[in-house]
Amino acid sequence: MTALTLISKPDCHLCDVAREIVDTVVADLPEGRVDVEELSIADDPALYATWWEKIPVVLIDGEVHAHWRLSADRLRSALTRKESA
Repeated sequence: MTALTLISKPDCHLCDVAREIVDTVVADLPEGRVDVEELSIADDPALYATWWEKIPVVLIDGEVHAHWRLSADRLRSALTRKESA
């Protein structure tokens, strides 16, 4: 299973857009292939210190996939590659 982590914060327009993209792309993949977790920098000082100027951040299996703006096509491609690996 692929782990996708969205790092965001409340009241963040780009985070809302990224969340919608993640939801749409994951819904198109076979069920149970991607485990999505959302973490907020507002709840974790360490996350805040690391990511505050780059949110939203998307990690795939712990590695940075994107920050600020998320491309649905690029995310779909990355998750499809992980799925077939």
